[in-house]
Amino acid sequence: MRLRVEFTTEPFDLDEVPAHAVVAREVIETAELDAVDVGPFGNTAEGAADAVLGAVDALLRKSLDAGATRISLQVNVMREGGN
Repeated sequence: MRLRVEFTTEPFDLDEVPAHAVVAREVIETAELDAVDVGPFGNTAEGAADAVLGAVDALLRKSLDAGATRISLQVNVMREGGN
């Protein structure tokens, strides 16, 4: 099974990237995922279910430890050959 996760961490800071956002980006970029798109207001990643779920676990734990007060995420099951 393949999954796609979309997530944001808060609070936002338009002047400087918050530590929790840096940590979230590092977790996603170093995970064994097939596709990663990191942006200023939303992030997506997709890959095998075990890899995505492991990355989500690490993302939640490390972002909260780094000061996130809210993490919004959505996980979708990807159909074979597309979304």
